[in-house]
Amino acid sequence: MSVTSIVEGAGPRVPVMRSVRDEDSGDRPPPEHTVLGRSASIMEAFNGAQRVLSLADLNKRTRLPKSTLHRLVDQLCQVGWLERDHGGYRVGLRMFELGTLAVEGNRLHEAAFPHLQALASRTGLAAQLAVLDHAEVVYLERIVVGPIRLPTRRGGRKPAYCTALGKAMAAYDADAIHAVISAPMPRKTTKTITEPVALWSELKRVRENGVAFDRGEAYEELVCVAAPIRGTGHPIGAVSVTGPAGRMRWGVVTEAVRSTAAAIWNANLSLRGAPTRRC
Repeated sequence: MSVTSIVEGAGPRVPVMRSVRDEDSGDRPPPEHTVLGRSASIMEAFNGAQRVLSLADLNKRTRLPKSTLHRLVDQLCQVGWLERDHGGYRVGLRMFELGTLAVEGNRLHEAAFPHLQALASRTGLAAQLAVLDHAEVVYLERIVVGPIRLPTRRGGRKPAYCTALGKAMAAYDADAIHAVISAPMPRKTTKTITEPVALWSELKRVRENGVAFDRGEAYEELVCVAAPIRGTGHPIGAVSVTGPAGRMRWGVVTEAVRSTAAAIWNANLSLRGAPTRRC
């Protein structure tokens, strides 16, 4: 069974065999052996679960030599990407500023924001906007109504296989399907789909219905409905409503999410057609 066959026009995937040293790469070292690559590994060690990391924590997560790690951490502090904190280091305000510029400058975010607010108000639950990066969902925005607490954050990531947002986007993209199904799928709850064939069937249903569900697959207490933001091609993102299972009105929320996804698509098209503003 081909994992790409649910996407119309997708032919069989032929693996590309490459030599250890690609002819285009010359003698360049792999990214993890460069200063930039090592700096990136330090920044990626801050995954949101622990805001402050000690040098020992960073050494364990990056596996960089202690002398190299100490030198790079000092340099990252000098440029504001990291800041010293009691007992260790945390992400600096400069990174927050750059990240905010990336999100606020994103046209999809601009088009979606008022519709997300309306969706959250209409359903009384949390509305979220995300894009797909290989096998992971990246959250661009979330609007929470009431006392709901979500384990997600703007700029955070979650695996696509166990999220409605991820399934809503992957179902329409052969490369995304391959990336998601090829990635590890550890069990998060008793309802998590962990078998590639089962996930393939789930993505086929998503494509047929135009909406994806998470019935406690990522977190036991939370459920989600998501729809892709798309015209006739690959999704440019997805929108969802998330909340406690006892408060989810599946039928009402499904229609609300579908109509919101369509509204965001139209708003995004309008922004693309608008003239660029100059300073």
